[in-house]
Amino acid sequence: MTDTTDDIAEEISFQNFDDDCKLLGNLLNDVLQREVGGKFMEKIERNRILAQSACNMRSAGIEDAAELLEKQLASDISKMTLEEALTLARAFSHYLNLMGIAETHHRVRKSRNLTHLSRSCDDIFSQLIQGGVSPDELYDTVCKQEVEIVLTAHPTQINRRTLQYKHIRIAHLLDYNDRPDLTHEDREMLIEDLVREITSIWQTDELRRHKPTPVDEARAGLSIVEQSLWKAIPHYSRRVSSALKKHTGRPLPLTCTPIKFGSWMGGDRDGNPNVTAKVTKDVSLLSRWMAIDLYIREVDSLRFELSMNRCNDRLLWLAHEILEKETSSEERLESRSQSLTRSQIKLHNQQLPSLPTQLPAGAHMPSCTECNDGDSQYPRLELPGNDYMPLNRQEGQGSSCSDSQFQDSGHSSCKPSENGNLASSNNLQPAGTPRGSSFASGQLLAQRKLFAESQIGRSSFHKLLEPSLPQLPGIAPYRIVLGDVKDKLMKTRRRLELLLEEIPCEHDPCDYYESSDQLLEPLILCYESLQSCGSGVLADGRLADLIRRVATFGMVLMKLDLRQESGRHSETLDAITKYLDMGTYSEWDEEKRLEFLTRELKGKRPLVPLSIEVAPDVKEVLDAFRVAAELGSDSLGAYVISMASNASDVLAVELLQKDARLAVSGELGRPCPGGTLRVVPLFETVKDLREAGSVIKKLLSIDWYREHILRNHGGHQEVMVGYSDSGKDAGRFTAAWELYKAQEDVVAACNEYGIKVTLFHGRGGSIGRGGGPTYLAIQSQPPGSVMGTLRSTEQGEMVQAKFGLPQTAVRQLEIYTTAVLLATLRPPLSPREEKWRNLMEEISKISCQSYRNTVYENPEFLAYFHEATPQAELGFLNIGSRPTRRKSSTGIGHLRAIPWVFAWTQTRFVLPAWLGVGAGLRGVCEKGHTAELQEMYKEWPFFQSTVDLIEMVLGKADIPIAKHYDEVLVSGSRQELGAALRMELLTTEKHVLVISGHEKLSENNRSLRRLIESRLPYLNPMNMLQVEILKRLRRDNDNNKLRDALQITINGIAAGMRNTG
Repeated sequence: MTDTTDDIAEEISFQNFDDDCKLLGNLLNDVLQREVGGKFMEKIERNRILAQSACNMRSAGIEDAAELLEKQLASDISKMTLEEALTLARAFSHYLNLMGIAETHHRVRKSRNLTHLSRSCDDIFSQLIQGGVSPDELYDTVCKQEVEIVLTAHPTQINRRTLQYKHIRIAHLLDYNDRPDLTHEDREMLIEDLVREITSIWQTDELRRHKPTPVDEARAGLSIVEQSLWKAIPHYSRRVSSALKKHTGRPLPLTCTPIKFGSWMGGDRDGNPNVTAKVTKDVSLLSRWMAIDLYIREVDSLRFELSMNRCNDRLLWLAHEILEKETSSEERLESRSQSLTRSQIKLHNQQLPSLPTQLPAGAHMPSCTECNDGDSQYPRLELPGNDYMPLNRQEGQGSSCSDSQFQDSGHSSCKPSENGNLASSNNLQPAGTPRGSSFASGQLLAQRKLFAESQIGRSSFHKLLEPSLPQLPGIAPYRIVLGDVKDKLMKTRRRLELLLEEIPCEHDPCDYYESSDQLLEPLILCYESLQSCGSGVLADGRLADLIRRVATFGMVLMKLDLRQESGRHSETLDAITKYLDMGTYSEWDEEKRLEFLTRELKGKRPLVPLSIEVAPDVKEVLDAFRVAAELGSDSLGAYVISMASNASDVLAVELLQKDARLAVSGELGRPCPGGTLRVVPLFETVKDLREAGSVIKKLLSIDWYREHILRNHGGHQEVMVGYSDSGKDAGRFTAAWELYKAQEDVVAACNEYGIKVTLFHGRGGSIGRGGGPTYLAIQSQPPGSVMGTLRSTEQGEMVQAKFGLPQTAVRQLEIYTTAVLLATLRPPLSPREEKWRNLMEEISKISCQSYRNTVYENPEFLAYFHEATPQAELGFLNIGSRPTRRKSSTGIGHLRAIPWVFAWTQTRFVLPAWLGVGAGLRGVCEKGHTAELQEMYKEWPFFQSTVDLIEMVLGKADIPIAKHYDEVLVSGSRQELGAALRMELLTTEKHVLVISGHEKLSENNRSLRRLIESRLPYLNPMNMLQVEILKRLRRDNDNNKLRDALQITINGIAAGMRNTG
């Protein structure tokens, strides 16, 4: 039973939430009063009051009165002009977005104010120690933990990035508003800032007018790193380290990284022809550029901070070595400069490589430019002028970037500008000068001449200011070492810019960083020096934070996975085997394929002839493998095979990868960088999930493959399981059970051969696609499936919701860490009895049959789906770079899982998350097993989490709203189907409550119920407005204003439901 004090605390917390909603709502009302006028504001308020009154009546059980009020609301909306409907949609959409901001802030504030934060590192470490885990075992398990969160570009983020940044600014202002020390004047200024942000939001077009490219999606992912994760990682690491030290006596090692990040943005080519080999290469280089840029900013700040002279001998020796090298380099350059005539300088500069004319679109991003009017949120400090940083560090600099980029300044002088061109801080290039071919002629030569002359003078002047090495009165060794680090970082960034432009760059490898170990070496040397000199408090500050960032993000921020459908690899091998007169690969049986693939993998010659000519689709697959060979495992993560069903699917990728690496290394004359990518089969359909264990067993039985895994991947096999397609294939309940069994089978197969396994969970944001609370999901996995390692996708709107703010990101990272730790050291219980598994099989069988009878066997369902939902109109949304269907078929089978779930979420019916569940539970309960199901709910974490997630989504479903869609949009002959589905929803709700023992939905989550109820006065009118707009649009399909209005209602409903697909 909940303690009374908990109720009081919750009421206080919700009072603050209500106050924030009221503040933002009133300010939006003030803005609207100015923007749309008082008369229309009266209509907005009337609609809100009608909706609020209907909700109140329904809560009180007065259904008739609620229905009358809803009919009046629908009638008022139907009489609106198109302009009025558009304005109302925008107003309520912004109300819901502002409430979402307040809700996120409410959660952050609530967790901040709790003295004991559940599921925190401190909480879970304490529980484990008290439960008998030794401090040494806890310490070792945490240090060895490997969790990777993979951000994907799945098209479920509805808001434009511009608006996301504005929402973040409002969240920061709400946070500032909580400060108790604000004066009256401070609060007035804060209100003015909020009004400015809300006015800016209202006057901004909330719709994307063009589909994002894969590079745009990658930039959005990188901006999450910059705006949030970059700040969150040091705070998260400190929390883990502090809790470890408290409970084990030892802090987290400095370079230990329990969590890392991966990405599919720019690498996921499954069904997306826009993701090409060039896109993958550009995104990988862009990610490296971003990492280096972030490190340069941090090193600048560190140089300013570490001004002390006291250091250990190793650091002092390194500082003197750097100074001697710089002095020698300057003397050589000055001597050479004095011997050159002006004509010689001109001739010399004519031989220099030409300036790159333009970086690829978006290479100047992502920095949080939209968030702060063109400047990054990370200040670039102007350091004192007497700090040592030589002006000329490279003899005969072969780049047009001025050597002044190595001056003592936080600003980089050679960086991508706002339009993607290279801008130089010494203003050699006027802002308005075009960068065309004319720029590379006489004007460029004249500027190079001026540049060379200016450097001669600068070098001489610099020698007058700086004493020579023996006369330096007291050098600042940390600044000299970090200055050298910054020098190399800037050269590394410059090299990446040239690579992005596909311009040859012959930099000396000693001049730039290729690996994170190279960057960590001088940083750790500085850290050890500070510790040895009694300055540990300084070492454990910004310097330790930077070291942890380098260990976490490496040189690429997020390693990029590649993903492609298994069928595309078969088509590629078809083309090769036909060219070689070996037959058609795809027509061979599995044994013949395995024999061929194994034989070729054991051989040393390339398979693909250089002279082969193939179709464009096949060439693109081969090009992707070539890029993988060029970049290697230093930049890329895994190669994921979607729709994998056989062992040959994995070996086919291994063979194509091997062949590409042989070709590339032959051209380079040296081995390819990094190692081979690990190959990860993705089992998605129910049929493939059932075969997953036997496929992995077959794969590991092949000697070549097992030896390859042991030699190249540390005896580690990764397997991915997909939640989306399995749910669309058989329904949520059956998918959950088949996923559970598939994981058990895969773990057993790997254990049989002594191979470690990492399970990669392809979870979506919504319950219908495997989404739900992270902690609950990890804690309900089969025993032994989470042994200190886990990979999981985070998609679309969930990325912003979980990681958009540093505070929420830290909390999510901590939850991932503690959930995996508990699942490793205290695995969840298996089914207590074999009978429980039999009951699950029976529920699953009935559920799947009921689901498929409705979705795939009922001839009326497809037409009903198109009429009752905005699925067909979702194509107007420019929210992703990939098509909504894998193939051109109009059937549900080829429809992607995201639009399938998205469409039903919009109508508030959320059918994919519950359809079939009620039939399965009813069938077993009617056979007298109700008491056993209740026991299973109490004692089996997997069954409990499955039922809880279904209960959660049922709490978001709304039968009256779904009925309204049917009554207005669905033809009379199909109304009966809609009525039957609504009855099925009620049946599901009834049996879920019986099994959980709850009197009403979300009884065990009152906070969620209250948050949902607070949105309804704005959400319900949005749904009614969407129905009206759909009705009009289906009569006037080419009306662009109606399309805009529909898209705005889709945005608003997504904001109100807090998820899309």
